[in-house]
Amino acid sequence: MRPNTTMSTNDSPISAPFAAIPSILYGTAWKKDATAALVELALRLGFRGIDTACQPKHYDEPGTGAGIAACLGTVCQGTLLTREQLYLQSKFTPLDGQDPARIPYDPKASLSVQVAQSFAASLQNLRTDYLDALVLHSPLRNAAHQAEVWQAMELIVEQGGARRIGISNCYQPTALEQLHRSARIKPSIVQNRFHADTGYDREIRAFCRDQAIVYQSFWTLTANPNVLAHRSVQALAAKYQRTPAQILFRALTQQGIVPLTGTRSETHMREDLAIFEFELSADERAAVAALLGARS
Repeated sequence: MRPNTTMSTNDSPISAPFAAIPSILYGTAWKKDATAALVELALRLGFRGIDTACQPKHYDEPGTGAGIAACLGTVCQGTLLTREQLYLQSKFTPLDGQDPARIPYDPKASLSVQVAQSFAASLQNLRTDYLDALVLHSPLRNAAHQAEVWQAMELIVEQGGARRIGISNCYQPTALEQLHRSARIKPSIVQNRFHADTGYDREIRAFCRDQAIVYQSFWTLTANPNVLAHRSVQALAAKYQRTPAQILFRALTQQGIVPLTGTRSETHMREDLAIFEFELSADERAAVAALLGARS
């Protein structure tokens, strides 16, 4: 089954066609030597969105590219898979997030050059000539430095190398608002941990809704065992004959949130894709949203 798709109205106005953002993404962090095989499996089962990063410390981006290459031009879920059907999202990781022994760009170069070199490495690793999204892995502490990085990412969009740009690990609403105000090309994506410690990003998600920014969640299951075990979620799982994880993922997708799943299990991959086979009612969505302290 192919996941539903969503689209931010902040998509870059370039002439080439590009893939919508799928409603669920396969995340490739921490997969190491299993990356290629897991990405191939995810695509063959029906995932059409892949999240990675040019950060050898936590991601095997060449392995992601190998998994994609194994599927392109082959029949997956009854359809010949082409690059245009895929949504590929990678990240520029600033120096303080890199392994000093495996930095994928010149650490002595200017920030704008680092962005360009990281982006070129991602294209090579993923065996593609464009990205559907390039995401800043985390905000920079220095405002001038962040502005330089964002402008370098804007240039990549303007040159047709990336369809959208966004930011990850941004937990201060004022920081996101400032970025949005100052950017020539507005962020189309915010990707954050989804857990109680940040109040489930209620303010940030409200801003994203107002500005048509797609909010992507990670650690969605791992960080929320209490939500999955709650009687409301358990009751819905029994009613729909689904797992608690499927109920949470479906509730979020029906709110316009795009969850990442990083499962290594074929069974769980199939279950994640199957969330689009059913819909929760407005009251049921509200019950799940109440557990997250937010409106549906």
